[in-house]
Amino acid sequence: MRALVRPAQYLALALYILFLGFPLLWLISASVKSSGELNSLTVSLLPEQWHWQNYSEALDRQGLVRSAGNSLGVALASTALVILIALPASYVLARLKGKVRLAGIGWILVSQVFPVVLIILPLFLILRTLGLTDSLVGLTLVHTTYMLPFALWMLQGYVAAIPVELEEAGAMDGATRLRVLRTIVFPLLAPGVVATAMFSFVSSWNEFFFALVLLQSPENYTLPITLNMFIGGEGKVSLGPLAAGAVLAAIPSIVFFTLLRRRLTGGLMAGAVKG
Repeated sequence: MRALVRPAQYLALALYILFLGFPLLWLISASVKSSGELNSLTVSLLPEQWHWQNYSEALDRQGLVRSAGNSLGVALASTALVILIALPASYVLARLKGKVRLAGIGWILVSQVFPVVLIILPLFLILRTLGLTDSLVGLTLVHTTYMLPFALWMLQGYVAAIPVELEEAGAMDGATRLRVLRTIVFPLLAPGVVATAMFSFVSSWNEFFFALVLLQSPENYTLPITLNMFIGGEGKVSLGPLAAGAVLAAIPSIVFFTLLRRRLTGGLMAGAVKG
């Protein structure tokens, strides 16, 4: 009986991976099917004829490459701003005691309660006053503001998990506060920083509502707005090019995750002090 446990575990893991990956497989399959096959009542995962024209049509229409560049710039800039602000702020929230910490935690929790629809009008009025509507800079600031509370919540949990005794041991060895942070705390925070950066990048890359409201010029459109334009005014959807565009839109997130994946565990043993 015990010999069947491990094969059963591998089988359950394989089924779980298939369950998670099936939507992506179906999307890739739809991206190489013709419109006639996509509208057919016959359902199959493999296409009868590979229709690669969907990708060329997706790239030629609606300025997909330009929109991808806009989304990439906004996502990278907002992710960098979120990390630069959240990293020191999360350390303060995790280490300080008293009313300052309670006020910070309260602000984080309250900010997650309000729906996006409720805050879009004040944000639009503020950006219009600053002259940042229909601007990628304004969208970057909005994404940073929107993602910052959750990033703070994530990072302060990682900081709280680092024993204070490590910092005290470094101080006893004569290290300054800045050196303790640089050589002990920040290396141990590397997995948390990577996880927060991944969350921020994917959230900004996929964000649709703020971009829909704030951007009016086609040259400033981000990728989700451009993909939405594959849906015609009368509800007619170009399923093949839309699926091809969605597959292309998923590539940067996968590449970003792959590049940072090893960093998730890279800092677990870094920054250790001699006992």
